[in-house]
Amino acid sequence: MIDRAGMAAFLRHRRQALQPEDIGLRRGQRRRTSGLRREEVAAQCSMSADYYARLEQERGPQPSAQMVAAIAQGLHLSLDERDHLFRLAGHNPPARGSASEHVTPGLARIFARLADTPAEIVTELGETLRQTPLGIALTGDAARHTGPARSLGYRWFTDPGSRALYEPDDHGFLSRMFASGLREAVAKRGPGSRAAHYADLLTARSAEFRAVWDTHEVGVRPNEVKRYVHPAVGALQLHCQTLIDPVQEHYLLVYTAVPGTESHEKLRLLSALGPVS
Repeated sequence: MIDRAGMAAFLRHRRQALQPEDIGLRRGQRRRTSGLRREEVAAQCSMSADYYARLEQERGPQPSAQMVAAIAQGLHLSLDERDHLFRLAGHNPPARGSASEHVTPGLARIFARLADTPAEIVTELGETLRQTPLGIALTGDAARHTGPARSLGYRWFTDPGSRALYEPDDHGFLSRMFASGLREAVAKRGPGSRAAHYADLLTARSAEFRAVWDTHEVGVRPNEVKRYVHPAVGALQLHCQTLIDPVQEHYLLVYTAVPGTESHEKLRLLSALGPVS
């Protein structure tokens, strides 16, 4: 059962504790609000300001589990805080760990400061949870994908168009890398996991995947330098640095180019051009 008063008080407290800098906003000189404004939180949660305001005012319908998850993410709640909000809203908290898509506050704060850099947060299965604007300009909007196709490794073997962005000479290595990573995830998560489900789907759909999978290769790690063939700016060589959230098994990937190189100049051009089509 929903605890409207408890949920409203909790939301107000967490909103007032969250600062503009925590979500990548600049603090204006005339700002008088303690913490974030309601409309700022609503924007972070991808919902209307009126809907969010009604929750803080103990009004409106019971929010769905999807809405609660969006609010928890928008308010940068910790896992314990997220679970508490779910219970206040009358829902059972979702799973933690690799099956969870909740980005922890620390990782979210770092990500918010990378607006001018290609970066993304992904799961261990290569499912993109967040992208910076320049990240979308580099690789396209990964959020448009649904189901198993959310995983880049899955798309690699089932959608030939997904390979066009990558240097052709690297395709063989990337096939081995995706299969290796999936095999390790299956061993770690077990036969009933999403990883195992993806492996079964790929085995049925891709002859190439079956051939690579049958080698039982593990430990194939990504190269630090990734080579792209971007439709707007051409060849790019980017260094990829990874920050791991060990609790949620999420990875923050940050892509940079060596200053003074052609790739560095192309990244600056890409920032002005915007997302790929």
